[in-house]
Amino acid sequence: MSPPLYRRIPFLGALLAAAALIGTALFFQHGLGLEPCPLCIIQRVFVLGLGAVALVAAVHGPRVLGQRIYGALLGLVALGGAGVAGWHLRLQNLPEDQVPECGPGLDYMLDVYPFFQALEKVFKGSGECAEVVWSFLGLSIPGWTLIGFLAFAGYGFWLAFRKP
Repeated sequence: MSPPLYRRIPFLGALLAAAALIGTALFFQHGLGLEPCPLCIIQRVFVLGLGAVALVAAVHGPRVLGQRIYGALLGLVALGGAGVAGWHLRLQNLPEDQVPECGPGLDYMLDVYPFFQALEKVFKGSGECAEVVWSFLGLSIPGWTLIGFLAFAGYGFWLAFRKP
């Protein structure tokens, strides 16, 4: 017997939100021609992680304890993504003389360097990550992504700590 729908709905909503974020990123890349920088790609990985947690939870249809665990996982993954988006936003707001020089792409770094060394280079930043290529209401893509991650974190922790 499958779990009732009401146990799946909170996670189906999160799954749809994650899918919408990935769809938006793909539209920016393929529809508007905006190539993602290395930090953008890492943020996408975190969004995919949110979608994976939400998908597993929606399929599982957890009871109270499972809902708390999945909610906490959503919150933690979202906080990780918020950290990356916040770092990206920081790079975009550096004074011009402090912006790092443009470096090689993520694919090249992963081919040439060990994984953790490549990640270290990504987080040191590059000029392409500091460039603002799109904005809406005064916020760049990492700014909107940060808001999305914080909303996911709030929702996940609300699911984890709400009274059943």
